[in-house]
Amino acid sequence: MLVQLLHLSFNRLMLPRQDTVEIFSTFIQFDNDRFAGWATDTRLRRSMRQSLSTITTVNSASFWALYWHQIWQHQPTGLAREHLTAYLQEVCFWSATKTITGFSSSQYSVADCFQVAIARIDKVLKGFDRERGFNLKSYASITCANLIRELLRQQKEIDICSDWSLLRKLSQKRMIEALANAGLDRETIEQYVLAWNCLKTIYVPERASSTRQLPKPQPETWLAIANLYNQERHLQLSSQEAVTCEHLEKWLLICVKAVRSYLFPNVASINQPKPGYETGEIIDSLVGVDQSPLVDMIAQEEIEQRSQQHTDINQFLTAIIKQLKPEEQKLLEFYYALGLKQAEIAQELNTKQYSISRQLSRVRKELLLALAQWSQSTMHISLTSDILDNISSLLEEWLASYYDSN
Repeated sequence: MLVQLLHLSFNRLMLPRQDTVEIFSTFIQFDNDRFAGWATDTRLRRSMRQSLSTITTVNSASFWALYWHQIWQHQPTGLAREHLTAYLQEVCFWSATKTITGFSSSQYSVADCFQVAIARIDKVLKGFDRERGFNLKSYASITCANLIRELLRQQKEIDICSDWSLLRKLSQKRMIEALANAGLDRETIEQYVLAWNCLKTIYVPERASSTRQLPKPQPETWLAIANLYNQERHLQLSSQEAVTCEHLEKWLLICVKAVRSYLFPNVASINQPKPGYETGEIIDSLVGVDQSPLVDMIAQEEIEQRSQQHTDINQFLTAIIKQLKPEEQKLLEFYYALGLKQAEIAQELNTKQYSISRQLSRVRKELLLALAQWSQSTMHISLTSDILDNISSLLEEWLASYYDSN
């Protein structure tokens, strides 16, 4: 608990960006695992200044996030994506910082997890629904944390698996994706997948609980795998050359290498020096796309109306939070602001985990009921099951955003 608080406090030396142009045109720089400053992309800075001169009535970051997201949907590889990547720098940083402290041991640092989140920015942008979500930052905060946690869990599982255990745990879809990612052609992938299926058929551990540390198959097992492969190749492959045990072992080790590389690629910072140059960074070489004519077609009134709705929701929920009992507010702060797990909160408050779980559920239910009733009376929304699910997701995003900014 103390280590987590110190880690978060240390990293809070990062000064948040205030200027709209900076928010959409600067990127985090790291010194080892620490925040070192903001790097400006001059091309994005020019783009933002031009956009602000075109639309002078609004200067809020939330408005421009919706603005660029709408353009991104039409041009996923254009300037809009780069502006949104800059906008979500702080979200990815804090998601990485809070998530990494929840794992007792990991080969990944905060900078690594930050790059993992940034590398999956398209998944975040694709999942965000402007009609439902409270704002992009709150949605991205939850999504990035989930993506990083899933990677860390997978990494922990993969790290303790032997090569042969890993092969048994994979799905065929994941195996094919990994081999394709390694650049192998279709015929080679078919051969490797057949070899892998023969391994899984023949080499079955005696006890399911011992599958994490499976040793290399014995010679007689390799012979049985090779015999099965040579029987099945006539039915499943266009290339029907017989293979030996040595061939199969070599192929399967190539599969292992491809899978580990696919699941956990090396993470490189775009702020690293360019190879062969004493000055300059990789980010300086990124090529963008000129401003699109679609910018002028954005429905500004629609975005402004949605921004006003979000402002109304924020004011309502802020007032409701302040009406909660002090112990309920403290519980939400532990869970959302500090990112503590239920067991950690229970230890901090000297109570049982199931008690914390019930209290959190009750407080969330109260907030959800209040927001649903307000939506029905103020926005005249019919409360169908789908609408309630959307309101529940919106509430979760809002809570993450509210406590992250306080």
